[in-house]
Amino acid sequence: MKSLQASKIIIGSEVRCIDGRCGFLQRVVIEPVEGVATHLIVGTNHRGKAPYLIPVETVIWTEQGRPGTIQLRCTLAELRSFETAPARHFLAGASGHWGYRQEQMYSWPNYRLGRAAGAAASSVRTEDASRATAQSDSRTRLHHHARRQSSLGEVEVRRGDHMWATDGPLGRVQGLIVDRFDRHVTHVLLDEGDMWGQKRAAIPIDSIVNLRELGDGVKVDLTREQVNQLPPIELDVQE
Repeated sequence: MKSLQASKIIIGSEVRCIDGRCGFLQRVVIEPVEGVATHLIVGTNHRGKAPYLIPVETVIWTEQGRPGTIQLRCTLAELRSFETAPARHFLAGASGHWGYRQEQMYSWPNYRLGRAAGAAASSVRTEDASRATAQSDSRTRLHHHARRQSSLGEVEVRRGDHMWATDGPLGRVQGLIVDRFDRHVTHVLLDEGDMWGQKRAAIPIDSIVNLRELGDGVKVDLTREQVNQLPPIELDVQE
């Protein structure tokens, strides 16, 4: 929500759960495609403990309460069920005017295809991708959703996750590609690095399945050669 402003949400503010203090505000997280603030990064005083990723919907927006304090609508016990926020999952800083310094913000690594590339991508489907879609009906799907596109909140792939083809490693996730019209995730952006001569490939979301047995990684239902044959992509430049 664009209404999140530094005048109300101050970096360093004490953060409290219903039943007590839980930490302090480290950063805010911006979703660049929709241009909204989605999460707060809440640090704790426990040494070595990763900060929590708290949706802005969890904040109780009220004029009452302690000045300079952020009140959450969860208990301390419930807080421990929230996802943690490793820095590698985000991009540093954010575009737009939010009232924060760049070092006080993260951005989700979400991108839009360039207009020409987006039109082409909507019509291009390889036989391999079609085969992967058909096979995926009998497999564990990304967040258990059986459709070609997934809403941003449903996708559990994170920047920096390892990616694996059916016959070996591919590299790491660079980010997600979001449809500029319906705001659904259509592809996972792979930063292939030296393996493929610095080429970036956009892998259809329906070619990916969870791979929990390998830890922080996702499996692509394509071979390394099939990934290598995917067309290069052009990303939209976000101001």
